[in-house]
Amino acid sequence: MRIDQPLKALGRLDDGMLMRLAFYILLGAAAVFLVVDLREINAVNAALPAYDPLKTDPVILPPALTEGVPEAPPVTPASTPDVLRQPIRFNLMPSGVLLATGTIDPGAAVRFADEIEARGEYVKTVSLDSPGGSVDDAIAISKLIRDKKLDTLVTTKALCASSCPIVLAGGTRRSVEKDAVVGVHQVFSGGAENPSAAEAMAGAQTVTARVARHLDGMGIGAGLWIHALETPPDRLYYLTPKEMADFKLTTMPAASAQVQE
Repeated sequence: MRIDQPLKALGRLDDGMLMRLAFYILLGAAAVFLVVDLREINAVNAALPAYDPLKTDPVILPPALTEGVPEAPPVTPASTPDVLRQPIRFNLMPSGVLLATGTIDPGAAVRFADEIEARGEYVKTVSLDSPGGSVDDAIAISKLIRDKKLDTLVTTKALCASSCPIVLAGGTRRSVEKDAVVGVHQVFSGGAENPSAAEAMAGAQTVTARVARHLDGMGIGAGLWIHALETPPDRLYYLTPKEMADFKLTTMPAASAQVQE
């Protein structure tokens, strides 16, 4: 076959045929790239264990989000990692302060509701010291706090990270004392051990939408959740007092009530 024959044949193709040919070539390339992307996503998802705070040790205090070498948290919390890894427990303190310490485990919202029901009018403020945990339970606790018109508080050297700020957002009045540690990062719901790429993406979008809608309903600025979405799960974005005030996560100076063990 002469070299100029394919060129002559190509020249006889009309514009419509050329456009269809180009379309099919692009479609095939897109399919190849999609398969490669899905395989990479599945490989990453397979490496991520399903979240279960009762079966795994949560990272209590991840390093700060930085572009270079990770930095240490601004303050070391007073509670030890062993204490914070325990399922969250509730203790009524003087001045109507309900101290909530530990990981927000699945079922924490039910125990919190029982505690509020049992304590009646005694509880005025929920003081938080938690590395986070179950997003569903955090949202449920936050909603009940708002329904009951309770205040929320994070005291000096207490920790409120990951899904814990969702609970903090529920307070009618919200305070964070000097040198308290408040941080946010990406959150996800535990599920199948090896979810498909589509399942993982759908789950992440659903959780993100639920949290964003809840925070908006609590009157929290969108910038708070944007910082969370930009921060991987093995890092924390530690919020400054000014940022917390700007995002309306805090509404007033810290309450005067002293929380003691």
